[in-house]
Amino acid sequence: MAYFSTSDVIGLCIIKLAEQTGFPVELTGSQVLGGGCINQAMRISTSAGDFFVKWNTSAPPDMFGKEAAGLVEMQQPDDALLKIPKVIWYKDADEKPGILMLEYLPSVFPTPDLERILGRGLAQLHRKTNSQFGFYQDNYCGTTVQDNTWTDSWPEFYAFRRIHALVQQIRNVRGLSAEELKLYDRLIDRMPQLLAHQTVPSLIHGDLWSGNCLFSSFGPALIDPACYYADREMELGMMKLFGGFSSRVWNAYQEEFPLPYGWADRIRLYQLYHILNHYLLFGGSYGEQANEIAKVYR
Repeated sequence: MAYFSTSDVIGLCIIKLAEQTGFPVELTGSQVLGGGCINQAMRISTSAGDFFVKWNTSAPPDMFGKEAAGLVEMQQPDDALLKIPKVIWYKDADEKPGILMLEYLPSVFPTPDLERILGRGLAQLHRKTNSQFGFYQDNYCGTTVQDNTWTDSWPEFYAFRRIHALVQQIRNVRGLSAEELKLYDRLIDRMPQLLAHQTVPSLIHGDLWSGNCLFSSFGPALIDPACYYADREMELGMMKLFGGFSSRVWNAYQEEFPLPYGWADRIRLYQLYHILNHYLLFGGSYGEQANEIAKVYR
C-alpha cells in the first residue's frame, strides 16, 4: 500500500461529507485520539459538525465494513438508554487505508446514574432477538475472524463456531499438544450438557470490555462491536473477564432483565472463548489459563 498521510485521510472524509450534505465542507480543527491496539484515530471538527475518524493500513481489508454493520445492527431508538454512534461513512482498505467515520460523542465522567443507565440499556439491547444464533456475515473479534453461520442450536454454535474454530487456528499458529487437543474435544462433546439451559438468540456487542464502553454527554455508548446473536450470558462473561464495570451496572441489568438460574456457573465457560482468542493473538500465559478452564468443564 502506498504511503497515506493523516492529511490524506482527512481530505477523503471532507470530500465524503461534502457529497453527503451537498454543500462545501471546511475543516476547522483536528485532535489525535487513541485508536485502540491497532488503529489510528482522531476527532475532526468541520463546518458540518464534529466526527470521529479511525483508519488502518494493515488490518484485514474489510474490518471497518464489518464493524459498521455491527453498529448499524445495534442502533437504538432516539429515546433508548444506550447510545450507538451513527456510521457516517466507511471504506474498505485497498490501495488506500480502511477508514471509518462516525458521529463524535463527547466523553464525560462516569457518574453512578450513568452506570445504572448502562446496565439497563445493555439489558434493552439484549432484548433484540433473532430466530437463529449467528449474524448476517462473518466479522472480527480483534483481528480474528468470527464464523457467524446461522445455527439453530446454541450449544452447537458455541462449540463449533467459537471454541472448535479457535482451537484449530491456535493449533495451526501456535501449536497444541495431543493431550490439549483431546481436552478440547472432550469439552466440545460435553457442550450440549453444559449449555442445556433455555436461551434465545439475543443481540450482543460481542467484545464488551471497559475500553469499548464510552460514557458520553448523550448517555452510555458502545463502540468497536464484534456483534452477533448469542446467549446473552456471553456478553457478561467478557464484561467480567477484565473488570471495569461496577456493581451498579450489574444490579441495574438484573433489575431490568433478570438472568436465569445457573448463569454464574457458566461465566467461566463463556470467558474461555475470549481467553483462547487472546492466546491466538498474543500468546503468553493465556494458553495455560484456557486449559485450566477447559479442565473444569470437561
